[in-house]
Amino acid sequence: MLTNLLAALPTQLTAEQFTELLARPGLRIERIVSTGHRSPPDFWYDQPDGEWVLLLQGEAQLRFADETDPRRLQAGDFIDIAPHRRHRVDWTLPDQPTVWLAIHYAAN
Repeated sequence: MLTNLLAALPTQLTAEQFTELLARPGLRIERIVSTGHRSPPDFWYDQPDGEWVLLLQGEAQLRFADETDPRRLQAGDFIDIAPHRRHRVDWTLPDQPTVWLAIHYAAN
């Protein structure tokens, strides 16, 4: 069982690592670890639930389909992504783990 969000971080990943921390009806909390990962070309997340994301470590760049400029995130930055708001990850740091805390919640 994971008890520290920054513990046991992998150093090299071929795919992002998703670890479910808590799941309840209408709520799911997960740790995501990325190392140089990005969304595939022309791919957009379009999720039915909301997602509140906190970047705990590293850096990343998010792009939203309804915004011209991407958003660069650094440790401590967070964002609430509304249901069905199309978004993608442009990049994460390739030489160190980028750690996300994602809280998925049911849209009312």
